[in-house]
Amino acid sequence: MKIGELAQRSQVAIDTVRYYERQGLLPEPARRASGYRSYASDDVVRLRFIRRAKSLGFTLQEIRELLELSAHRNDDMAALKALAAAKLDDISNKINELERIRDGLNELVSSCPGHGALDQCPILNALAREDA
Repeated sequence: MKIGELAQRSQVAIDTVRYYERQGLLPEPARRASGYRSYASDDVVRLRFIRRAKSLGFTLQEIRELLELSAHRNDDMAALKALAAAKLDDISNKINELERIRDGLNELVSSCPGHGALDQCPILNALAREDA
């Protein structure tokens, strides 16, 4: 199949297919006599895998590791589970940090009356404090 059909079946943009090829996530396709790239159904499966992994927050480097691990179907799944658990921990830490930021910002917004002179604004004063 040509790149357009691959992109459509995988639900990614054509530029994304080319980018993943340059990044080594998708193998270099065979070329037809006309010079067009020729893809196989395995490439659709691989692109869908990449797309799903990205939607779960995996980076391209982590996806590269997942793909490498998935190439060894007879190996133990411990390494794959460890990689997914590490990503889960990373996401949990990011959520905790975002909650901390939200709580701090919520406190600042709640402390501001929303009217009056800017030099009396608790948000600006809190941001300008040296001990913040």
